[in-house]
Amino acid sequence: MNREIRTLNLRSLKVFALVMEEGTLARASSAMNLSQSAASRLLHLLEVEFDVVLFRRDNRRLIPTSEAEHFYPEALRILSQIDGLPQFIQQTKSTAMEPFRIIAQTRIVNGLVIPAIAHLRDTFADQPIRLEIYPRRDLGRRMMNDRYDVGITALPLPIDTPKPIRLGTASLKVAISKDHPLSHFSVLRPEDVADVPYVALDDTTVIRQVADRKLAATGASLNVAHEVSLGSAAYRLVQRGLGFTFADQIALDPELEAEVRLVDWEPRMEIDIGYFIPNPSSKSGLSQAFVEALHSIYTQRCSDK
Repeated sequence: MNREIRTLNLRSLKVFALVMEEGTLARASSAMNLSQSAASRLLHLLEVEFDVVLFRRDNRRLIPTSEAEHFYPEALRILSQIDGLPQFIQQTKSTAMEPFRIIAQTRIVNGLVIPAIAHLRDTFADQPIRLEIYPRRDLGRRMMNDRYDVGITALPLPIDTPKPIRLGTASLKVAISKDHPLSHFSVLRPEDVADVPYVALDDTTVIRQVADRKLAATGASLNVAHEVSLGSAAYRLVQRGLGFTFADQIALDPELEAEVRLVDWEPRMEIDIGYFIPNPSSKSGLSQAFVEALHSIYTQRCSDK
């Protein structure tokens, strides 16, 4: 048994991390192309190896124990080191100029990261740049791997290090087609959109979590008509007149601004945006220039008038 456990340990760690990130064993097993019974067995092997209970079973739900919450950052650290090995080996073989590596959350790439890269290229025209884009739930693992120069995402992330540097706060607004009568409102409230299809992001996203908490706290509710995993898909459904969703000035793709309007929402909802630098004490001129570009773009796009 011990030999089998050791052999499967990395796969068990991946199952554990995915259950923490995705919220269910079904999603975790699907992400790894495993049956649920195989994923459950791998999770059990991990618990046996470390003599710990990581989840409480509540019907089909897995509720993380306090031990799981403490173990999760370390599991991410181990997995990120394994994930980074191919790139590390490739870098040792390369004699070309090292790329400036940026890792970013999917939803803020078009409105924030790409414009900042364009600013950076004005000064560092010959510098190769590598942009890696991940859903927020995958960024924790990537942030544990120090082989990047700057990371940008919505906060918080489920890791302790590196410490985020807050860029600013983005106000969530109602994204709705400019052809819709409600697009002419200055402020929208839950009762105004009660009969409009709600295009919601899934419950692993920070926008959905913020919206659900705020609505629950105020006693309001919205009926989800459509659910998607990416903001870009939600915005395009809105563009086609299929309902409304929540977005902010950074998340909304700039090319959609001619057809989609952002209307203020009450109760007010906000998301913090931050960036990470693995080793701030050795921050390069490139990193400093890119961070300055991030602040400039944020000020242009996200400061409330």
